[in-house]
Amino acid sequence: MAKVCQLFSGSSGNSIYIGMSDGGFLVDIGVSAKKCEIALNNIGVSPNSIKGVFVTHEHKDHAAGVRVFASRYKIPVFASPETLNEMRIAGTVNEKVNTFEINNTFDFAGSLVEHFHNSHDSVSCLGYKFTMPDGRKISVCTDTGYITDEAREKLYGTDMIFLESNHEESILQNGPYPYILKQRIMSKEGHLSNYDAGEFAKELIESGTTRFVLSHLSRENNVPEIARQTTVAALDEVGAKENDDYRIYVAKPENDGGLIVL
Repeated sequence: MAKVCQLFSGSSGNSIYIGMSDGGFLVDIGVSAKKCEIALNNIGVSPNSIKGVFVTHEHKDHAAGVRVFASRYKIPVFASPETLNEMRIAGTVNEKVNTFEINNTFDFAGSLVEHFHNSHDSVSCLGYKFTMPDGRKISVCTDTGYITDEAREKLYGTDMIFLESNHEESILQNGPYPYILKQRIMSKEGHLSNYDAGEFAKELIESGTTRFVLSHLSRENNVPEIARQTTVAALDEVGAKENDDYRIYVAKPENDGGLIVL
């Protein structure tokens, strides 16, 4: 039985827990190790049960707490070669951290780990698909300007996905951000909008996906209910009904809703 939780979400920090009966792993630690420990304990998960950390990319809101957490619990850190190099330069990993470069599909802690490349303004940005010991497929696809062909190929058929729904374009365009930053967010190397998330959700549900967690919402350029309703409306277009055909969740900046059990 797989259990998941978005511990933290958004520009202030990101971390996702994916667990099973005998422990689990984290995707990103973009907050302090202490905050991550508290968040895990709050959902009844011991930090000592974490078997590894998978990093999507080197940006601080995804990697800030990796070095301290991984060193403290003596667990391996997995990322692309380019990301690990940048993390060494930034000090978010060092010689005390056992790091592993991700180049191929591999088995880890009883799960099959697959990766794909996202389009983001980092040296490299990976998304992940985990096939759990019970056969459930759980995926993470955030920090990308668009859904790449590689991501689309890997993500079809996933049971559950943490899918970026970063901004509502009209709010972003009329908001206080500088023009250059707005262009960066809306670019092919930026972030998925609510509309983008909804359009891809239509493809995913027709491939068998039944659980959606809308992730990495901007506090300044989005409204959780708008993000949610955009995807619900998109899924209505293909005849999918909430609670009958799928369930949808919106990740908060800090989790307060416990675990999702698949």
